[in-house]
Amino acid sequence: MTDLPPSDSDQAPEMDWAARTEQAVLDIAVRKAPAMGWNSQMVRAACEAAGLSLGDQELLLPNGPRDLAVLLSRRHDARALKALEGTPAESMKIRERISAAVSARMEAGAQDLDAAKRCAGFLTLPHNADLGFKLAWESADHLWRWAGDTATDQNHYSKRAILGGILIPALTLRWFQGREAAEAFVARRIENVMQFEKWKAGKDFDAPMRTVTDFLGRLRYGPKNV
Repeated sequence: MTDLPPSDSDQAPEMDWAARTEQAVLDIAVRKAPAMGWNSQMVRAACEAAGLSLGDQELLLPNGPRDLAVLLSRRHDARALKALEGTPAESMKIRERISAAVSARMEAGAQDLDAAKRCAGFLTLPHNADLGFKLAWESADHLWRWAGDTATDQNHYSKRAILGGILIPALTLRWFQGREAAEAFVARRIENVMQFEKWKAGKDFDAPMRTVTDFLGRLRYGPKNV
């Protein structure tokens, strides 16, 4: 599976073919998954319907249903970002931006609801948990960038970890319990995060470490001169 966008035909026609074929197989998979599940048999059926030999399939989707899960998640990311194009992020409060971003991502996936349910079930399997977290991080990164985040320090990572932790249960709730339950969960979680950030802003978390290092310094070098 390629992670690259389609290339100009005069530069890399084989990559252009790969990108087009991946999307064609994904289209078929979205239709077949509700009845067949998200598994190797479904991938083979989708590839056969797209006219791919087993060799072509192994070249294009060497990880089978995992590769298709990546393609589906990235399609939903792109769909969400397209839907957000008309939303004026710069005029919104940060909690409003994140709420709008998560809502757009949930509804982007809901357009393929039955297939998304099957894919979500596949990603909850223990041996696929790593991929589920990776895709949540990737989605969170896209949404934070849309929201205007430019952090390059540790906040870059903490923001994406927090939002990824919201996205996974939010998407699950959207698929299986509906939009109202998911939106209510997201609102509560964002409020919790905002309250924590306000509390954290007034704390000096480095103070305990400074106390320890000062103490060790006095043991080694003696008390500071007054």
